[in-house]
Amino acid sequence: MNTVTCYRPLGEKELELVKESGFKKWPPRLPEQPIFYPVTSEEYAVELTQWNITDFGKGYVSKFEVKKDFMDKYPIKTVGAKRHTEWWVPAEELEELNDNIVGEILIIGEYGNS
Repeated sequence: MNTVTCYRPLGEKELELVKESGFKKWPPRLPEQPIFYPVTSEEYAVELTQWNITDFGKGYVSKFEVKKDFMDKYPIKTVGAKRHTEWWVPAEELEELNDNIVGEILIIGEYGNS
C-alpha cells in the first residue's frame, strides 16, 4: 500500500482531541475552519507552529501517513514561498481522510516560548 506523508501543526486543544482518539483521527473542524490543511514538509509545519507559540505559548508538529489513492484527489497547493505547500481537504471530507490514515498520528515536535 502506497502512502503519503503529511505534517500538521497543532495547538494543545487539538492535541488533546487527537489523544482522545488514540492518535487515530483528527477532530471535526470548527465552523470558521472550512478546510483541513495538512502540509507537505516538517519544515513548513514547524514554521506554522510559531503561530500557536505566539498565541498560546506552545505548539506541536505531527506526522501521519494517508493512503496515496485518497490524497491523490487533492492537488498540492503552493501558498506563498515555494516550500509552503499543502493539501486543502474540505472539512466535510475530514472523516473520509481519517478513515484513510495508516497507523497513528505521531507528535514529532514540541515547541514553546521557554
